[in-house]
Amino acid sequence: MLHLSDRGRFFIFRHATDMRKSFQGLAAIVSQHMKKDVLNGDIYIFISKRRNAIKLLRFEGDGFAIFYKQLERGTFELPATDSDTESISTTCDQLLFILKGVALKKIKYRTRYPHLSTVC
Repeated sequence: MLHLSDRGRFFIFRHATDMRKSFQGLAAIVSQHMKKDVLNGDIYIFISKRRNAIKLLRFEGDGFAIFYKQLERGTFELPATDSDTESISTTCDQLLFILKGVALKKIKYRTRYPHLSTVC
């Protein structure tokens, strides 16, 4: 089962991804284009060209898990970045906002006590 937690790391592939790709195709993108170790337990996020479909890939110790969501209407938003890297590092909260359709530019965080064991 795919589990999202603040202790994990999340990386979004910046370029459009063919959603026909499965475990091995997405793992190849992670290692060849993103230059990351796909077996380290991080979650890698891929968005389709039309931005209406998203896949999350994670190696869970004994195999790969994929979460796939395709919207009937609307699009997924990518976080803004100024770098030219192949991937964007994001947080668990931002990923949940992306999945739920919250506009990332309008989010304003209020001051809170950060506790490391918080699960999103």
